[in-house]
Amino acid sequence: MKNVVFDIGGTSIKYGVCIDGRLAESHETPTNASRGGPYIMETVKSILYTEAGYHAVGISTAGQVDAENGSVIYANSNIPDYTGTQIKKELEKLFSVPVFVENDVNAAALGEAAYGAGKDYESFLCLTYGTGVGGAIIQNRTIYHGSSFSAGEFGALVTHGKEKLDGTDVFDGCYERYASTTALVQRAEAFDPRLSSGRIIFDSLERMEVRRIVDLWIDEILLGLVSLIHIFNPSCIVLGGGIMAQPYILQELKKRLPDRIMPSFSHVTVTAAALGNTAGMLGVNYLAEQAEQNKRRRTKRGGSL
Repeated sequence: MKNVVFDIGGTSIKYGVCIDGRLAESHETPTNASRGGPYIMETVKSILYTEAGYHAVGISTAGQVDAENGSVIYANSNIPDYTGTQIKKELEKLFSVPVFVENDVNAAALGEAAYGAGKDYESFLCLTYGTGVGGAIIQNRTIYHGSSFSAGEFGALVTHGKEKLDGTDVFDGCYERYASTTALVQRAEAFDPRLSSGRIIFDSLERMEVRRIVDLWIDEILLGLVSLIHIFNPSCIVLGGGIMAQPYILQELKKRLPDRIMPSFSHVTVTAAALGNTAGMLGVNYLAEQAEQNKRRRTKRGGSL
């Protein structure tokens, strides 16, 4: 089965061709997000016009997504005029193949479930740390969407109660304000303006002051994980985002976590995501493959009656 897959982010659109569950080729082009949703759709269409012989299209995208009708429920001002975009309807009408659309974090979690760090687990939680903190809930190898396709907003978990009560913004006192990569860089830059990225910070880890900043940030990550573990009782938590390539983070989380959760929850495995930037594309490919398999099963059952 050949599928064309996309991962639409605020900075770049990654795209490629999956053949029988394998990403055979991948490319990248600037999103030019400031030009808005219609421009992004034209970019996707222009890429699809160059491909031939594909069975389905998979779209992993930033924003809140109604996965049933394949539309963008909400996108912030980083991508103007994207809210309300009917991705599935528009592309299916134009290209006459099934189109599957999913939120980018959910898609990445599905990719990890099918091909990556979560493939040995039927259910697990996935968190990504970057500009904010994203989350996804995998239940029986499918996404738990909640009542309005918005479940898994772990970045809005309250970890600092006073700041939440005193604040005016919905994210005041919330997890992503303290545990995101953005939060780490802001804290590090306040100490030394040269510490302007996660890579530079971890390259400076031998400096005692920098290590202290990183350790305090890891404690913030830990606070959220402790709550999620006690709420969901997961067998596994997969941690993604480029920053999680730093072995020190996972090492410290595993060391600090057991003393902060009840013994009956101590079986939880915390692991780094395995698929990197390909996870979203592989996730929407998995959606397309599962739909095709279900279609074949229905056809087979119908033919046997």
